[in-house]
Amino acid sequence: MEFSSWFRRSQLKKSQKQDQPNQQELLGVTPELIDHLKSFTLDTFRNFPLQDDEEASYDVEAATTSGTVRKDLSGWQEQHAFLVLSRVKELAHLRFKLCPGYLKEQQFWRIYFMLVKSHVAEYELRAIRLAKLKSMAMENQETSDTGPYEVEMAETKQTASLAPSTQ
Repeated sequence: MEFSSWFRRSQLKKSQKQDQPNQQELLGVTPELIDHLKSFTLDTFRNFPLQDDEEASYDVEAATTSGTVRKDLSGWQEQHAFLVLSRVKELAHLRFKLCPGYLKEQQFWRIYFMLVKSHVAEYELRAIRLAKLKSMAMENQETSDTGPYEVEMAETKQTASLAPSTQ
């Protein structure tokens, strides 16, 4: 019993290690991005020009926090933010120093994604396309799953009505 649970845990850890580089690639956390993030300073965020109209359109209720990342981010951005905070401690320290004293959490992430746009845009676009393809595949699967049953039922009803009566 102990051996089997140990074996399952070791296999799980092994698969997680294998999936980690793939997950990092999907989320755009590349060595180039990490090097770029390490060059950020407090002044990078403090001196970044944010327009007031962006802040005015901010919906407080829609941006409740979950752990360490805001909920006003897209799903891909939220996953990227979690991963990048765990991988780049310098960014996590900057965020800790800036939020909420100098910047709101929402402002920090808006600035962050503007600063890294050239590094992560292609990965986010790829994730959006992949999600759309998965959605389309699921829709196709749902329609194909019901199709044969409907045809089969229609054929059964048709043969039952064509069968000669035995009276």
